[in-house]
Amino acid sequence: QLQLVESGGGLVQPGGSLRLSCAASGFTLDYYHIGWFRQAPGKLREGVSCITNDGGTVYYADSVKGRFTISRDNAKNTVYLQLNSLKPEDTAVYYCAADVRHCGLHDEYDYWGQGTQVTVSS
Repeated sequence: QLQLVESGGGLVQPGGSLRLSCAASGFTLDYYHIGWFRQAPGKLREGVSCITNDGGTVYYADSVKGRFTISRDNAKNTVYLQLNSLKPEDTAVYYCAADVRHCGLHDEYDYWGQGTQVTVSS
């Protein structure tokens, strides 16, 4: 079974930080580009960040650039998203996704996790 599992979400105050993890099981992430997406209540899913299979190139949505950092550790079969300076508008379910062909903020990825809730509130 090919599976992605997100973790690390929770409740945090504005200005706080979280680190989200995306762990793969049943397959290796070495050949896959990884994207992070989020979906807030009443809104469409939006691309947040992406990292290429070799970690050489990253992309960020304008709304998170300078605050979020994507990274990967292929030896651990895990991709991370560091969330800093969090704002209430960052509240959403965060998903990771893997694709062998694309690295971008689109949603055309082959594999998806179930998501982890991030809530930013005072």
